[in-house]
Amino acid sequence: MTATAHFTGDANPYGGGDPYADYRTADFPFTHLVDLADRRLGAGVIAANDEFFAERENLLKPEPAHFDPERFGHKGKIMDGWETRRRRGVSAAQPHPVDEDHDWALVRLGAPGVVRGIVVDTAHFRGNYPQAVSVEAVSLPGSPSPEELGAPDVKWTTLVPRTAIGGHAANGFAVDEGRRFTHLRVSQHPDGGIARLRVYGEVAPDPAWLTALGTFDLVALENGGRVEDASDRFYSPATNTIQPGRSRKMDDGWETRRRRDKGNDWIRYRLVEQADIRAVEIDTAYLKGNSAGWASLSARDGESGDWTEVLPRTRLQPDTNHRFVLPGAVRAEQVRIDIFPDGGISRLRLFGSLTERGAGRLTARHAELGG
Repeated sequence: MTATAHFTGDANPYGGGDPYADYRTADFPFTHLVDLADRRLGAGVIAANDEFFAERENLLKPEPAHFDPERFGHKGKIMDGWETRRRRGVSAAQPHPVDEDHDWALVRLGAPGVVRGIVVDTAHFRGNYPQAVSVEAVSLPGSPSPEELGAPDVKWTTLVPRTAIGGHAANGFAVDEGRRFTHLRVSQHPDGGIARLRVYGEVAPDPAWLTALGTFDLVALENGGRVEDASDRFYSPATNTIQPGRSRKMDDGWETRRRRDKGNDWIRYRLVEQADIRAVEIDTAYLKGNSAGWASLSARDGESGDWTEVLPRTRLQPDTNHRFVLPGAVRAEQVRIDIFPDGGISRLRLFGSLTERGAGRLTARHAELGG
């Protein structure tokens, strides 16, 4: 486990103007992956030992942390993050916390998966961030309570050892632990504040659950689908199209810049595993003057070979959910949607079921990852 970029020490006190002007960050090699701790996937901070100054739930807000220099409450400065009180020693003779003292929060991942990178973001915590952080992970079935997670027989795996971090910075850590996890324990040593937590990785769904469902959305993030590539990500990421639920506003979908050539935009997806697709939804919710004019859908079974047209070029309406029942099941591992000429869609749903081969491979991978 190594950090691609490393920050330590205080940031300068806020001097006015843009609070992000002196924010320290870097291009981390894992941030293109799914945020397994995305609240929209069902993630939650289920417990923390202390949240005196700012609530633990702020850790998983999808938007960047906000800073209002004038916002104070009865407990002090109100921060957009998780902030604990200052730790003290046991007496006047020993006023400082001991080395073992720390605060912690338990995070339920929205989708169990393999963690490839973690960002502990201390945005706007300039002199009140933790001296160091550590992150551990565990995989437990069902919906364990905080007490069950804290049981002495639960074995936690260290993803980020205790490491010094910096204030007002995106502290990134690459993770090399090829197992499936469901929960994290984030510790700050000895105390302080963290604005956001991002946990990037690959969704590893439970094959027993998908088998029980029978027919489900084969490309949904929560089920293990993913975006492999897209022609344009100018206004919003293509991954938005496979987020849970319907889009709630325009930038909750995928929108491209305006084309001035004769080409078209597209997204290529990989399904959770080999499957038979039987129905398609293309939603343009909240895209009104900027929705795609037409769309077509193609599928491919395997890594190579020809793409087969599943849905011919079809007119789309703004702010509308379009549903198509396919004339016959289409076997595929990859799907590509083309929009003409540009614009956007908010969601793509591909309903079907795993093939025997797909289910077998998914089960084998689940066992390999310790599921």
